[in-house]
Amino acid sequence: MNKIEHIGIAVKDLKAANSVYESLLGYEHYKTEEVAGEGVTTSFFKCGESKIELLEATREDSPIAKFIEKRGEGIHHIAFAVDDIIAEKERLKEEGFRVLNEEPKRGADNKWVVFLHPKSAHGVLVELCQEINQK
Repeated sequence: MNKIEHIGIAVKDLKAANSVYESLLGYEHYKTEEVAGEGVTTSFFKCGESKIELLEATREDSPIAKFIEKRGEGIHHIAFAVDDIIAEKERLKEEGFRVLNEEPKRGADNKWVVFLHPKSAHGVLVELCQEINQK
């Protein structure tokens, strides 16, 4: 693992949350993107070497909508940047972590992503991220 790539925060209203984080950080988000497959719209803020990703559900059956319904708004996941997502996924499986998606899928911000079950990491959903165009 190279660094914390981003911290994902589930929100009910992306526009309102953007306003709060713009005030908090002192600058505007740099990108908004819809990930249709996950039923979410994201907004990214750069924060040093890491990012803050705000996530708003675009449909009631999305993972973010279910998360907010169960737990309310707040930290949804921590994402770590990796050089080789397949090798890292396999290493973590060997260590006993439960992988939620065996095959990396396209996520926001030009990343391949794999998720680890929260029960594997003391209640924290962990996301592995690799730049799609990385060699």
